[in-house]
Amino acid sequence: MKIIKDSVHDHIEVEGVARDLLDTPAVQRLRGIKQLGTVSTVYPSANHTRFEHSLGVYHLACEALEGLGVEGLEAERVQAAALLHDVGHGPFSHNLEELTHRQTGRYHDDVHELLSTGQVGDVLRGHGLEPAAVADLVAGEGRFGQLVSGELDVDRMDYLVRDAHHTGVPYGTIDHGRLVRELTFVDGELVLGEGNVQTAESLLVARALMNPTVYSHSVARISKAMLRRAGEQLLESGATDARTLQRMDDHDLIVALRSTDATAEFSRRLDHRDLYKRAVWAEIDDVPGGIIEADHESIREFEREIADEAGVDREAVIIDVPGRPSMTESTTRVMVNGEIRRLGHQSPLVDALRAAQYSQWRLGVYSPAAVRESVGHAALDVLGLDIDGPLVSEVRDGLYTTLDQFAE
Repeated sequence: MKIIKDSVHDHIEVEGVARDLLDTPAVQRLRGIKQLGTVSTVYPSANHTRFEHSLGVYHLACEALEGLGVEGLEAERVQAAALLHDVGHGPFSHNLEELTHRQTGRYHDDVHELLSTGQVGDVLRGHGLEPAAVADLVAGEGRFGQLVSGELDVDRMDYLVRDAHHTGVPYGTIDHGRLVRELTFVDGELVLGEGNVQTAESLLVARALMNPTVYSHSVARISKAMLRRAGEQLLESGATDARTLQRMDDHDLIVALRSTDATAEFSRRLDHRDLYKRAVWAEIDDVPGGIIEADHESIREFEREIADEAGVDREAVIIDVPGRPSMTESTTRVMVNGEIRRLGHQSPLVDALRAAQYSQWRLGVYSPAAVRESVGHAALDVLGLDIDGPLVSEVRDGLYTTLDQFAE
């Protein structure tokens, strides 16, 4: 057994298959990948990694399995999946995933190939575990896959608390101990036991508050968009390929961006926090549906049109279109009066949080500060946005302020 001191869960005991997996290259690589990607441009202490998060997920999985009375090979299979659930992540976590997926067809939770080969595969088979079965759990398949990847998964329970701890914001604080203790299976579905509607609501509220404050903070979104553009240029330059990029860590990518002529300017800006500014920041009701649903190539064509109309370099325009608002946690299952109910049907909070999420949605058009005004006007014209001007007013902290007053 190995005992590791953790900043969130205090002491984590690692034994069995997890102990042997811990020092494999695939797991150690996670020390070089930030959990929150570029969020440290906003919150300087947000430098925790996928490695410590994976340990936390493993720890909570062990507690959940103990509460569920699961032991033996089944327990080891779930513990292995919990520790390995992030080994498929590329550099800077989710930031480049859409980019690499377009060329490889693989998302981070498709780890069948990674788990079947090399030291990880050897360790799993040495403990009598079939790598494919562990990979299925990582993808959320089967009865216990819900525990690793689902509405009530231990992944979410760890990252909310860990991200709140390392950013210093109070919103991700949840009673993860109670959440884990109250998990049970009913007719093969993972649910929270009787009397836990508020426990489920706490998970929903935490995620809803962390999203605008941390995960989708405007400055974090700009730096993510710039990193994605730099990654795209890196691939287009031929300096690397998508499969190689997926297996890099943050440091590998930074070096590649700095040493490639095509990405040197974006690299400099990211290194020095000389970020693009918001030329447009538009609410969802002001954006035509065709733009929200547009594919990557269509968005790139809009960027080229905006740049040409504004008379600026084509790399001076980045359009950032979030997906439509969604709330996966609202499908969490809770026991109420002896029957399974979806939280979205049981809790009056869900509709209010959905409305808040809808009102917080923004389309961003980013550019260097010197050309922000011309890019903003061109973007309004090209995208057909139904707003008065590029520097749009919005509500923040209960006060109306203009974009110029608070934009980073």
